[in-house]
Amino acid sequence: MPALTLRYVPGASIAVNSIDCSGALVDLEGVGAAAITRWARGAAPDIAIAVSIPDVVSGGSAEVVGADCGMAELIVPTVLQAAGTPPKTISEFVGRLATGRADVSVAVMHSPSGWSEPGQCPEFDEFTVVIEGEVVVDSENGSITVPAGQASWAPAGQWVRYSTPKGGGARYVAVCVPAFSPAAVHRDDEVDGFGS
Repeated sequence: MPALTLRYVPGASIAVNSIDCSGALVDLEGVGAAAITRWARGAAPDIAIAVSIPDVVSGGSAEVVGADCGMAELIVPTVLQAAGTPPKTISEFVGRLATGRADVSVAVMHSPSGWSEPGQCPEFDEFTVVIEGEVVVDSENGSITVPAGQASWAPAGQWVRYSTPKGGGARYVAVCVPAFSPAAVHRDDEVDGFGS
């Protein structure tokens, strides 16, 4: 269930900007729980709410100090150049850089023709979904070519190397569990945890 945390101050009306928590439970810091009894969207982005506050004189002002309203959130990716030759572009949408999440990372890779990276033995599972082109995945047991519309899984702790040798390169989504981190990738060319 959605939750909204407000800081309650007796005296004025309760108004919250830019949050729609219809039907949410409200935690009034220092006062206790209350329920939203009515909400109304005003002129964007204002939203006014009325709350039922047990054992407290109704009315007051509230400042949002935290909200989990189950609302969708737009994520702007963090874009960087990846290891390998020629350079590949990574747009991380979820992960340590883009959202601060350590449990999973989701990135879109734009890999040019002829790109390859050093082999690695990562501490995370990596799932690769190819959108356009082909990605070659080398492992200790051989190589597979992953065409558009297909996916591969490289388990944590296993040596793997990715490349896009064919013309046109590839566009693919990489999902790492837990999230990708330079310290956990263990590339073949690393010295003291960093690429040489």
